[in-house]
Amino acid sequence: MSEQVTASHILVASKGEAKTILQNIRDARKARKEFTKRAKKHSTCPSRQRGGKLGTFGPGQMVRQFDEVCWTLPVGEISEPVKTEFGWHLILVESRNSTRF
Repeated sequence: MSEQVTASHILVASKGEAKTILQNIRDARKARKEFTKRAKKHSTCPSRQRGGKLGTFGPGQMVRQFDEVCWTLPVGEISEPVKTEFGWHLILVESRNSTRF
């Protein structure tokens, strides 16, 4: 069985914007629902139409900084802002099938 992770993200231009969105999500009673809502409203990635859902992928399929978070963040948690060449991401790991853990 190969390793796979299912994740969603919110992509924005600045760390400050990412931190504000993250705080709003954490303040909400239902964080996952709020994550989807904020992705649709704020994300600059085309995945915004799907609430930030990126689907399922294997190791090394995303840029290094993004990939590292997907394989280390506990399932169900939202990352702190992550900088990549595309901007600042908030990452939500939905599920992971991995022999690493």
